[in-house]
Amino acid sequence: MRPHRTPLLFLLAILCHSPQWGQAANSQVVELKGDAGGKRFDGIGVVNGGGATSVLLKDYPEPQRSQILDMVYKPKFGASVSALLVEIPGDGNSTQGSMPSHMHTRDDLDYTRGYLWWILCEAKKRNPDLSLDGTAWSAPSWVGDGAKFPSGKYGDAQFWTQDTIGYYVKWLEGLRKVYGLEFDALGCRNEKGYSPEFVKMLRTTLDANGFKSVKVHAFDHFTKDKFDFVKEMLTDEKLRDSIDIISGHTLSTNAPKRFPATAEVQQMAAQMNKPIWDTEDHVYKKGFDCEISIVQAFNDNFISSGATRTVNWYDIAGLYAMEPFSEDPAMLLAHSPWSGHYQVREALWGYAHYGQFSQVGWQYLNGGCGELSGGGSMVTLKSPGDDYSIIIETKDAKAPQQLQFQISGGLSGNGLCVWRSNAKEQFIQQPGIKPANGTFTITLDPDSIYSLSTTTGQQKGSFADIPTPKPFPFPYYETFEQYASPKEWGHLPRYTADIADAFEIAERPDKQGKCLRQVVPKPTISWAPDWLPYTILGDDSWQDYEVSADVYLNPGDSAAVMGRINDVGTGYGFIPKGYFLKLADNGQCQLVVIRGKKDKKKPVGDAEQQAILKGLKDDGEGGEKVLGTIQLPGIGVNQWHKLKLRFQGSTLMGFVDDKLVLTATDGLYARGMAGLMAGGERKRLSTPYFDNLLINGINAPTPKPSSAIARQLPIYRTSAGK
Repeated sequence: MRPHRTPLLFLLAILCHSPQWGQAANSQVVELKGDAGGKRFDGIGVVNGGGATSVLLKDYPEPQRSQILDMVYKPKFGASVSALLVEIPGDGNSTQGSMPSHMHTRDDLDYTRGYLWWILCEAKKRNPDLSLDGTAWSAPSWVGDGAKFPSGKYGDAQFWTQDTIGYYVKWLEGLRKVYGLEFDALGCRNEKGYSPEFVKMLRTTLDANGFKSVKVHAFDHFTKDKFDFVKEMLTDEKLRDSIDIISGHTLSTNAPKRFPATAEVQQMAAQMNKPIWDTEDHVYKKGFDCEISIVQAFNDNFISSGATRTVNWYDIAGLYAMEPFSEDPAMLLAHSPWSGHYQVREALWGYAHYGQFSQVGWQYLNGGCGELSGGGSMVTLKSPGDDYSIIIETKDAKAPQQLQFQISGGLSGNGLCVWRSNAKEQFIQQPGIKPANGTFTITLDPDSIYSLSTTTGQQKGSFADIPTPKPFPFPYYETFEQYASPKEWGHLPRYTADIADAFEIAERPDKQGKCLRQVVPKPTISWAPDWLPYTILGDDSWQDYEVSADVYLNPGDSAAVMGRINDVGTGYGFIPKGYFLKLADNGQCQLVVIRGKKDKKKPVGDAEQQAILKGLKDDGEGGEKVLGTIQLPGIGVNQWHKLKLRFQGSTLMGFVDDKLVLTATDGLYARGMAGLMAGGERKRLSTPYFDNLLINGINAPTPKPSSAIARQLPIYRTSAGK
């Protein structure tokens, strides 16, 4: 049931010329006037990030990798989204995992890390008109060493600094100079309050460094009072001039905790001539219910909040199925790069009902947007010419209803194509409609989506012969030697999914080839409650097996191999459930079970925010329990040692340099994935090296090193980053 909206409908009558609708012979009459004017349409789209949402996509073979990208970003083919917001990576966990920063330290700069640059290039290559946007969730620890601005409400004083602004500028410079791309807009920070002084200096610094065209949206928060700063804009001219777009999260009727822009906020925005954007909405539903709810959210955000752009979290689920939110929000599942299998969800076609019928720069047509008398909603979008599209959803309708459209004011008199989705079939073209004397009528079924348009060229894109899914390859032996040019691969090996911090391909310290290293030296300015650096890979159904790796410890380091990992947190906190065998530089070796202890660190924010996040915290039986400890002689820094953890039923065995050193019995977890972990403290993280990662049968012979499957290609050219 939708909330009562009398005040908002009154506002629409003032600001948006609410629909001239009536009833005639059991039809709802809608007058569409091409010269009625209306707000600029700024697009609909998706978020890539807020976690390592597509970390496995880079590992897909061709042509499946390109097919997945086509389904999301290619115009008039699949979802055909018109807007993309990305996370500017900051090394910290930001829901499902972490992505490597371009600046791990103040003196470090590398524009070839991670896969996000590649995603942006591929998306923009498919749709040159795609609007690009971004903001940070986390940031490296060095950010904040400089001058701090007043934090405003909530916020993290360490983040609201000139350092962060310089960090953003460096990222934008890399996007421009190395990849030839430009952001259309930039946020301040995802869901962490606001700082008026920060956004003022952000605007000044962007202008001074050649980014005057980049619009700033603020402040991308989600609590009930997320728009409180708008009043301050009315009296603070510099703040008003610094914020181009008033933005917030979860405005729609489908959001888990909904706080739309009030009538007062919309009036103030109109007074200042500032658009309102929903810079992250959520539709956590399954099947066709997810698809129609996406369209309902897009419609509702404009009708109820005046939002002219909505992006939903998130696009491609290129991550392990065990990770949080690995299915319901995404439009496409890409959990199996080793097989090439992927799956298009019904949700994708909800985006298509907008994406294939509109473009950024069109116009919400006054008089053509509102709720239907029989249940549901509609918006009308007009092109700069005379074309127009009508997007309708009837989720709340109980019976068929008829709409009669009367067309005038210079709108095209051409016939309209009609595309429909319902629970039985998605995005199917219906017989077209030809207006007669400027009028046409359509009968709408309940619980359906319709797109009507004078534009042409729409299609339900698809690809034949999608490979069948296969289990993760077992045994798996990664020596890291096949990555001759790590930057071609974004410095990331195949199949590892960093949950926190960054594990990158590196030169061995003894110059004897390639290895993997945890490279983040200090805990990040985290978006979520923090823990330790770790990365995972494999199959969560694995039961009895061995996981081993060679580790090289710097002074103060510790490192571990992990196994039977069957949980990596809920998305706000990432303490795993599983086991690890850890070795420290002083020779202490421990066998530990992790039981997903609730993190005691409170989220940044007020009581309202804490209440919203309470249900998202990690939950489990307790924290880390040491199953065994031993002090080993001959262990020191700058040495390679082999760690091996064996699982055989409830028996766990830890080996160092192939000698059994610890044995324990624990039946808490019977199955799960493998991983690597680095130790750490509040002010310092371990940065050990790992090599010869092997996941194998118990006492099985060492297999040949695993290699790339056919058509599994790098993501960057060798010239990137020069």
